[in-house]
Amino acid sequence: MMWLQMFWEFFKAGLFAVGGGLATLPFLYDISQRTGWFTAEDIANMIAISESTPGPLGVNMATYAGFEALGIPGGIYTTLSLTAPAIIVISIVYSILKKFRESEIMGRIFYGLRPASTALIAAAGLGVAKISLLNLPLFEASGTLSALFRWPSLILALLIYAGLVKFRLHPIIYIVISAAAGVALGL
Repeated sequence: MMWLQMFWEFFKAGLFAVGGGLATLPFLYDISQRTGWFTAEDIANMIAISESTPGPLGVNMATYAGFEALGIPGGIYTTLSLTAPAIIVISIVYSILKKFRESEIMGRIFYGLRPASTALIAAAGLGVAKISLLNLPLFEASGTLSALFRWPSLILALLIYAGLVKFRLHPIIYIVISAAAGVALGL
C-alpha cells in the first residue's frame, strides 16, 4: 500500500510542481507532514544534496526521499513517479503546440503560468531559509532575539550572496565553500 501511496504523492508533485525543482518543495513539505516519511530537516538535507549533485533538483529530491523511505527500489520508483507526468504532459503539449503554434491563447496560458511558478519557487526558498537560517525552537524556549538566528549559517549565506553579486563565480565554488564551512564549523 505504501508503494501505491508513494507513487500517487510523487506523481501529483510531478504533475503540479510547475516551475522546476524548487517548485516541488511545497509538495515535499506537504508529503512530509501528512505521511511522516521524512522530516523538515530531511528536506533541508535533500536540498543540500540535490543542489550539490548533477541532475534536476526535483528529481534528485524525489530520488532521495524514495531512498530514505524504501531504499534503492524506492529511489528509482519515486523518480519514475515524479517524471511520469512530465513525459505525459510534454507529449500532449507537443501535439497541441504543433497544431496551435501561433495561437494567442497558448501564449496567454504560458504567460499565466509564470506567476504560479514564481510563487511556488519563492515559497520553497522561504521554507529553506526558515529551516537553515532560523532556530525557532531555541527562540521559543529562550525568547531572546539573538537566539532566533543560526548565526554561522546566516553569516555564511550573506557571504555567499555577496560573493555571488561581486565575483559571479561558478556555483560549484560556492557549494564547495559551503560544504567546507559546514564541516569546519560543525553546521
